[in-house]
Amino acid sequence: MTAPDPRPLTGEPVSLDLLNTCWMYGGVRQDLLTGPEGLHIWLASNSLDRRFPADAAALEHVLVAREALAAAVDSPGGKAGIERVNAVLGHGRIRATLTPEGPGEEAEFEDPSWGAAWTAARDYLDLLRAAPDRIRRCAHSACILHFFDTSRNGTRRWCSMATCGNRAKASRHYAKAREA
Repeated sequence: MTAPDPRPLTGEPVSLDLLNTCWMYGGVRQDLLTGPEGLHIWLASNSLDRRFPADAAALEHVLVAREALAAAVDSPGGKAGIERVNAVLGHGRIRATLTPEGPGEEAEFEDPSWGAAWTAARDYLDLLRAAPDRIRRCAHSACILHFFDTSRNGTRRWCSMATCGNRAKASRHYAKAREA
């Protein structure tokens, strides 16, 4: 049985969910991916645990992908991020297939330990194709989480209204009260 996922925000697209394996708690940076156990939790949270290993090699590759995605998301269009994501993508490819349901695609890897890392990098490309302007970092200054804004009007600012959004509202309220 997999241990529960301790992260405050889960369920984002796999590329952003990988970035969210680091978060702040009590002003201290937390990291889920400090060992294969944390990798297994992340894989299970994204339904990837049956497809990809949770071993030391896979952990090393996922950490490379996380750093590449962080560079790409934090500096969209930046050369370093592009090169790093492309390096991860170089470890896999899509093979066209024909299934009983019709045309399909299947990911292939020379080294299966790159599978989860490649999947996260590929997902980032899908987000860029869908709506690059909706890939966001939480607006709270003490938060490092990322999300894909699926709100109707595209104005989501917080990773969670219950935590960061509420903190911002409370902070504004206390500031107004002090001024009065």
